[in-house]
Amino acid sequence: MTTVVMWSDELLAYDLGDHPLDPIRLELTIALARDLGILDRPGVSVVAPSPVDEELLLRVHDRSYVEAVKKAPEDPYFAGFGLNTPDNPVFPRMHEASALVTGASVAAAEAVWSGSARRAVNIAGGLHHAMRDRAAGFCVYNDPAVAIQRLLELGATRVAYVDIDVHHGDGVQEIFWDEPRVLTISLHETPLALFPGTGFHHETGGPGAPGRAVNVALPPGTDDAGWLRAFHAVVPSVLRAFRPELLVTQCGADTYVIDPLADLRLTVDGQRAAHLALRDLAEELCGGRWLAVGGGGYALVEAVPRTWTHLLATVTGDPIDPSTPIPQSWQDFARSRLASARRGLLRGGPGVPTRMTDGSSAEYRPWQPGAGDAVDRAIAATRAAVFPYFGLDPHDPRD
Repeated sequence: MTTVVMWSDELLAYDLGDHPLDPIRLELTIALARDLGILDRPGVSVVAPSPVDEELLLRVHDRSYVEAVKKAPEDPYFAGFGLNTPDNPVFPRMHEASALVTGASVAAAEAVWSGSARRAVNIAGGLHHAMRDRAAGFCVYNDPAVAIQRLLELGATRVAYVDIDVHHGDGVQEIFWDEPRVLTISLHETPLALFPGTGFHHETGGPGAPGRAVNVALPPGTDDAGWLRAFHAVVPSVLRAFRPELLVTQCGADTYVIDPLADLRLTVDGQRAAHLALRDLAEELCGGRWLAVGGGGYALVEAVPRTWTHLLATVTGDPIDPSTPIPQSWQDFARSRLASARRGLLRGGPGVPTRMTDGSSAEYRPWQPGAGDAVDRAIAATRAAVFPYFGLDPHDPRD
């Protein structure tokens, strides 16, 4: 098996300043993966990205918006297009940094589609809230959408996108709302409680693509067992019915139990179990062709480096045993980086972790029809909304 890992330190330039989306989370992830030997595995190629081709970018984003992204850093009073807001502050060379992140996801997609790699990952990507004509939710350019658009242009006819970020993958859904070749699936905290306020179960696709949008809106407080029950009650059945040629996954780590921006209760172990399930579905349905990108995640030392190191291990070969100790070298590096960081977002957490586990079994009970709890009701609502489009019985747990 060959795997492409898109990385260079230049990706750290996507830096919104004194902001939750701190690039230190990427720096710590790559350092942990290196210390555990993951990037040195046989068949793994670490590839430095190039900026996305602008003509491809313009097939997803409006030209007026791209021009605004280029010009906004030159004007401290710039307003419009969702820029220069608390969520999306303007920063130097914003277009160049955003184009590089997008180029990394596109190159990863091309590698998998061409067969030069079976799997590819870009942890700097996953900026799924950006819309055609505006920035949103910390996202300037929508790199997953641009990568999917490139796959369509290369000849793909069935691309499945699965988003496990705590926030709804609204930008990708909107961009491909009426595109029957793309299936978008998002599991997220209910829009009644969390940004961006979309992703209800009844959002099922446009008139040209009925059933191509699938949304599982989970109640606040959902833990490993509930989240995994919801995933396995919806995602495998829909993917098997759709028969994707390639799987694209957005693997945000902000479902974590102490993430400061949301209220789900997953552990690193539950997130690792999700990655394994996605890997198995890619193997079963797509001949192993899998593109994984990052996403949200704001427990910058407690969760993101461990979760995405588990992701990198799963994408590149054998998963890491959860009981694996974290090397002292990484613990020392993390403490030194936190001591010198200009932001105080990490105060109040348990600090630098020492093992690759939180001690959760990541076990769950399979979904069964009936009243159940709030998670079961969310599952039932999604199945009732979308399963008939695929010829599946929403009430039969075997479907």
